[in-house]
Parts: sequence; C-alpha cells; structure tokens
Amino acid sequence: MPFLANTPVENMTGPYARRWWALLVLCLSLLITVMANTSLIVAAPDMTTDLGLSSSDLQWVIDSYTVPYAALMLVLGSIGDKYSRRGALVLGLLIFAGGSVMGSMVDETSLVIVARAIMGVGAAVVMPATLSLLVATFPRSERTKAITAWAATSGLAVAVGPLVSGWLLEDHDWGSTFLINVPIALVAVLGALVLVPPSKAEGMGRIDYIGGLLSIVTVGSLIYAAIEGPHFGWGVGPVAAAVAAGVGLAAFVIWELRHPHPMLNVRRFALRPFSGSMLAVLFFFFSMFAVIYYATQFLQFVLGYDALETGLRLLPLGGAVFLGSAVTGMLTPKLGVRAMVVTGLAIGTGGMFLLTQVDKGSTYGDFLAPLMMLGLALGLAISPATDTIMGSFPEAELGVGGGVNDTALELGGALGIAVLGSLLGTAYRDELTDLVGNRLPAEAMEIAKDSVGGGLAIAERVAQDPSAGPQQAQAAVEAVHQAFAHGVAHTSLVGAIIMAAGTLLVFVVLPGRREFARTSADPGTGTAASEVAAVPELPKPTR
Repeated sequence: MPFLANTPVENMTGPYARRWWALLVLCLSLLITVMANTSLIVAAPDMTTDLGLSSSDLQWVIDSYTVPYAALMLVLGSIGDKYSRRGALVLGLLIFAGGSVMGSMVDETSLVIVARAIMGVGAAVVMPATLSLLVATFPRSERTKAITAWAATSGLAVAVGPLVSGWLLEDHDWGSTFLINVPIALVAVLGALVLVPPSKAEGMGRIDYIGGLLSIVTVGSLIYAAIEGPHFGWGVGPVAAAVAAGVGLAAFVIWELRHPHPMLNVRRFALRPFSGSMLAVLFFFFSMFAVIYYATQFLQFVLGYDALETGLRLLPLGGAVFLGSAVTGMLTPKLGVRAMVVTGLAIGTGGMFLLTQVDKGSTYGDFLAPLMMLGLALGLAISPATDTIMGSFPEAELGVGGGVNDTALELGGALGIAVLGSLLGTAYRDELTDLVGNRLPAEAMEIAKDSVGGGLAIAERVAQDPSAGPQQAQAAVEAVHQAFAHGVAHTSLVGAIIMAAGTLLVFVVLPGRREFARTSADPGTGTAASEVAAVPELPKPTR
C-alpha cells in the first residue's frame, strides 16, 4: 500500500481500506475549527485586560471568526466539490494555521480581529470538506456510524475548547490559545495527504458564482445585523444589513429557482426530512452556544473559578455527548430519525428550563444537570439530523451538503450568542440599576453595567477607596452577582421557550418513519442511512 493516499475514491472498486483512519483525520480537523469558537470564551478576561477591550471590541474579536465562517461555507463547499475535496481540506487547514500564527503574535485589537477572520475563512473551507470527504469515503452501510463520530466530535469540541484554553492560560498568555492550533493543523495536513483519499464531483458543471455571492451577502449581512443591532443599537449599519439580508435572500431564491445548475436547489427545502433536520440543527446550536457563552461567565465571574477550573467543569457535557451518540447509533435504526431528533430537542429544552432556577446562591451543581442534558441532547439529535441532510444531496454535491449543514450549525450558534447574549446584557443592566441605584458615580455605573467583568472591576475600585471600604465593596460584588444571575435565569427562560417552539416545529415538519422515505430527496441518496429506501426525484429547475 503506497505511503500517500493517491487513488481517488471514484476509481476504487470497493470500500477504502484505511477509511477509519481517514475519519480520525477528518474529526481532528473538525475538532480544532469548532474549538476555536469556544476556547476564546475563557480567554476573554485575559484578552480584555491585556488589550483594553471594550464590550464592542470583545464582541467582534469573538464574532470576526463567525461571520466569514458561516457566510462562505456554501460557496467553498461547492468549489471543493468541483476541484478537490481533499485539496480544499489541506488548503483550509493551512489558512487556519496561518491565521492562528498571526493571532498569537499581534497585540492590537484590530489585528486580532483580522487574524480571527482569516481563521474563519480557513474554517469555512475545512468544515464542509470534512463532511463531504466522510460521505464520499464511507459506504452507505457504515455512513451512519461515521457521521455519528463526526457529530460527537463537534459536541466534544464545545467542551474541550475551554478546557485546553484554561490549561494553556495557567502558564502562558492568551496568545497560546491561538498558537496551539498550528501543530494540530499541520498534523491534520500530513494525515490528510497520507490517509484521506482524493475526491471530487464527477461531471459537475460550472459553479453558480452569482448564487454563491448572493448567499454570502445574505448570511453575512444577517449575522452582522444580529450581532450589531441587539448589542449596540439599531442604527444605520445594522438596519442596512438586515435589509440587505432580506433582499439578498429573495434574490438568491429567485436566482436559484431559475438557474439550470443552481448552487443550492432551494426546492429541496420542500422536502420535510431535509427542512426538519435543518431546523433541528439551527435551533439546537442557537441554544447550545448561548448556554456555553453565559455558563462560562457565571463559573468564572460569579463562582470564581479560573480558566482551567472552568474548562474542567464543562467536561461532563462532552461525556454526555458521547453517551447520546452511542444511544442514537443503536436506536435510530429502530425508532427513526424524528423520534431521536425530537427527543434530543426536548431534553435540551428541559436543560434550558432548569437554568431558569439560577440565582446568586447557585453553585456548580446547579449547572451540572443542565449541561449534561444539553450534551446528551446534542448526541441524540445532531447525528441523525446531519445524516438526513447529507442524504438529501447526490454524490456530486456533497460539499454543498456539508456547507448547508455547517451553515445551519454556525448560523444557529451566532444568532444564539447575539440574541440571547443581548437579552442577558439587558437583563443584567436593568437589575443592576435597580439594585445599586445612585450609590455609584455615573461613570463607574456605566462601566459596571457594560459587563459582569466591568462590575467586578468597579467593586475592586470601591474596595481601594478609603472613603468607601470593604463593606461597600462587598455590597457591590453581591449586587453584580445577583444582577448577572438574574440575567442568566431570564435569558434561559426566553431561550427555553424558543427551543420548545423549535422542538414543536421540528416535530411537525419531520415525517414519521412511514412517510420518511416517500418525502426524501434523490433516489438512492435522499434518506438517512438508517432509513434507506427508494424516494422520488426532485423536480428539475426551469428557466
């Protein structure tokens, strides 16, 4: 067997012998791209102190990764389909590593944002490539197991990111959380060349670049509006972005309906298995990313855990993801996709409702059960949903399928942090104002209301003020803790209601087992591997 994997999947007469090793490389590539989303959350306090970040600066340090990541995946997945899926994976990993090197070396806010954006571009190449290569490499009989491992890795990364970041911050500065990506990315590049076989779509026509551009405008504008509007006010920029997103979406749908070879056949959304699974991924990560966002802040700022201790306390979530993935692998073939996806969403909704009980006296134990419920829910629901989405695309469009799935994931996460994070900030500010009143100078009060970290910094100033003293400082700390706990409870209630509505919607849209095969996509490719059956062909687009 040659050292490098040079035989294209399309030329193989049987299953690729080293496909499980290839899966390990794909999961490793996925791991670092998802970790980059969550690892920065626990590094945020150090970055804020070192760079003097405002609330707006910090928001864009985090989200400058998200915007290109979500906006570009559909287009870059299509390009990978046409030219080389493995080539796209390798190129994306190198871009990601380059952005990581830059992020570890710069010390200006604007340059950190640029570095994160470069990493986001790399991730947008990597993410759809991992899923398209997985589906192309594995025979249909093994595809469900492989996608289950892929989905479990994405859930594990949510918990592992803060842990690795916390471990690095024990002895190094925040730049190390960027630099750790480089050796992992280089190992993944070598592994891709040695273990992952080349693959590309056969007979694919010209790429629909206009449709791709419209998708970039739509998704990018939507995320920008969702970040800027709720956090910093609906001024000209966010309103213009929201309008651009709406106009871009309408133009995209019209263009794709009339194009003979659309980048994304939007008629596919009329298929209930596909649209129901897309909604499930969107709603689930809307809640999951938001909970991680404010749970880590509560553990650090209210309970006083350092970065490593916070990361360790998120590990049960990762364990629960693996448990859920094992269970869904056994039960989905017996119970069907809808049963597992809706059950997972219902459990996640229950976890969100538990967080409504958080108050200033809450301990880590009050977060443990909700985190484990969310992890179990992710493991149960995401694998069959992803399997169904990928099963809705023919072999020539696997990169597009991966891009669509991952766009739903990233868009849901970005909207969750933006919308629920804004609600959290508003509830925190209102409660702190009620608790503190006029007992702080106006300037200090504005800093305290900006964030929980700002509130605790003002409390430290009060402690150092001879005219105030430790009692007033302690009162300020308790007010900040109570206000933030109130914000967490209030935000969790809204998030739980949204997730409950999403669960009901997915239950209605996803068909039962008997209807599943009838309403899926193209023959031989339209169902989850666990529910393989003949299905009708999509109507062809007309001019």
